[in-house]
Amino acid sequence: MAGFWTGAAALATAGRRGRRWPKLLMRSVALWTVKTFDKILIANRGEIACRVIKTCKKMGIKTVAIHSDVDASSVHVKMADEAVCVGPAPTSKSYLNMNAIMDAVRSTRAQAVHPGYGFLSENKEFAKRLAAEDVIFIGPDTHAIQAMGDKIESKLLAKKAKVNTIPGFDGVVKDADEAVRIAREIGYPVMIKASAGGGGKGMRIAWDDEETRDGFRFSSQEAASSFGDDRLLIEKFIDNPRHIEIQVLGDKHGNALWLNERECSIQRRNQKVVEEAPSIFLDSETRRAMGEQAVALAKAVNYSSAGTVEFLVDSKKNFYFLEMNTRLQVEHPVTECITGLDLVQEMIRVAKGYPLRHKQADIPINGWAVECRVYAEDPYKSFGLPSVGRLSQYEEPIHLPGVRVDSGIQPGSDISIYYDPMISKLITYGSDRTEALKRMEDALDSYVIRGVTHNIALLREVIINSRFIEGDINTKFLSDVYPDGFKGHPLTETERNQFLAVASSLFVASQLRAQHFQDHESSRVPIVKPQVASWELSVKLHDEIHTVVVSSSGPTFSVEVDGSKLNVTSTWNLASPLLSVNVDGTQRTIQCLSREAGGNMSIQFLGTVYKVRILTKLAAELNKFMLEKAAEDTSSILRSPMPGVVVAISVKPGDLVAEGQEICVIEAMKMQNSMTAGKTGKVKSVHCKAGDTVGEGDLLVELE
Repeated sequence: MAGFWTGAAALATAGRRGRRWPKLLMRSVALWTVKTFDKILIANRGEIACRVIKTCKKMGIKTVAIHSDVDASSVHVKMADEAVCVGPAPTSKSYLNMNAIMDAVRSTRAQAVHPGYGFLSENKEFAKRLAAEDVIFIGPDTHAIQAMGDKIESKLLAKKAKVNTIPGFDGVVKDADEAVRIAREIGYPVMIKASAGGGGKGMRIAWDDEETRDGFRFSSQEAASSFGDDRLLIEKFIDNPRHIEIQVLGDKHGNALWLNERECSIQRRNQKVVEEAPSIFLDSETRRAMGEQAVALAKAVNYSSAGTVEFLVDSKKNFYFLEMNTRLQVEHPVTECITGLDLVQEMIRVAKGYPLRHKQADIPINGWAVECRVYAEDPYKSFGLPSVGRLSQYEEPIHLPGVRVDSGIQPGSDISIYYDPMISKLITYGSDRTEALKRMEDALDSYVIRGVTHNIALLREVIINSRFIEGDINTKFLSDVYPDGFKGHPLTETERNQFLAVASSLFVASQLRAQHFQDHESSRVPIVKPQVASWELSVKLHDEIHTVVVSSSGPTFSVEVDGSKLNVTSTWNLASPLLSVNVDGTQRTIQCLSREAGGNMSIQFLGTVYKVRILTKLAAELNKFMLEKAAEDTSSILRSPMPGVVVAISVKPGDLVAEGQEICVIEAMKMQNSMTAGKTGKVKSVHCKAGDTVGEGDLLVELE
């Protein structure tokens, strides 16, 4: 985990630039050494564990990491002063294993536990068990966790605190039949969600009775798997809303503040992908109203820690309470960037009993921050189905200004099926939104991730999309902008010519380098080689063949692409994972992911990976005689689109199935995915059973 931070480092930067230091920021610098705890155990893993450890180190607090056996060499384990294994890989046997974690607390004599987010962070039983042994839970008390963690109770409390709420059923839904009845009464569409849930788990939108029944089944199963609680509630689904949340901070002395908002509307499968602070949509009056209602709710349950009150906001700036997360939020860094507060530090101070150091008038909005969640996912499959693998190469773009990366991985780390596929949180900060977004664009281009499929192409497309730049967004942004699914960056004619020129220059540069090595390793008899003035190439991109002529002059290549002439300049360091190239005055950062002897190259350009085949004129002529490999007929087979575990098989050999009928259910990273038949037919064979672990592309079922 690395990058720029708020606090002292940010203050120093502000000072160098001649900016005025807010009183709030100046006050925070001297308080890292306030006495709190001697030792804190972090009951989490990955980037959030690293995040908490970093603040603890600044505060002079020793840390204890817990880990599963497969996480023994993880970054958070190496960062901590002590580490304890709490079980095997499955979360139910390790990071959710309360008994093992309590043993770790006792054996290390930790005085407090920070739960991070997810896992046991909103589990009141865990907080109770810690309290019973005089160990401080760094979060709110059990009453607040109970009240706000239960979506049904929290909605009733919100109404009582005069917080705007969404129309819906305030009780627990017993079964699928009752779910259908309630949905009809409320009126479609409805949202079915886990009462004890969060993070998009156990949540489904239903537009009719059939989807309600399916939604009840899948949501209850996901809720039980993720939270050990399968209770569901149903409420009206607000179509095309924004998802805007308010960060709150309370202490044990009755004080509470709102720390401005975060815009979290860019989502897929109800999970956030891009967040920013502040929101381009809110005016000061709406911001204040939302903040005051959030604080009113926090005070109603005597809330004492960092927490988040989430709202849905319609096009007319009407806002409705969604839920309260009684923990540190994944996207908390953007709030830290614009306020100068370290929220982990504030949580630790509050847990020790200190009152809040700030008043509402002290809380600033300084600049703009954007966060992209970088996932090991394939964005071309439903905007991101999980990918697994080992990071063969990994470089964070922290050499760029205004960039922060919260991660818990390193080169060689494994992304496994057992845990969330997040690689990191990439945050950029600027004096305004335009600067923050430009820095994000540069950071995404300069982020080196090899060994797993990732979603950088999607993230980059979102932040340069004209609707996003204008602030015309809602929670359906991805499906609205990409109704047929994400296809990568569509190259304009100018961009296409730039790409072809860069790819051809790379090809020639590699040929020249190979020639250079051959010259040095030739036999004793000198060989006189004719100087090649230019290279005539055949370049295939997207099934189109382009004629490209390249000539070199030092570090600059003159390239003619389909009649257009361009100059491409670079250092041509082919060993570097990043290559900065200048194409007729336009600076681009590219990554050459692979380069094969047969002319095939994979190049990351404008975030998207493009595959090209570059051949000399002679090789292209000869290539016409090569046979093409026939594509596999996939209409009669069902392959797993992601690595995961088979939860259920709904068919057997000999069964007749209709197109769209459920064949099996695959669970990956705690999300259940229904696999359906691509056509009507008879089941020929079934190649898996419930409980099997499958990889991406594994054959599941064959039809006749």
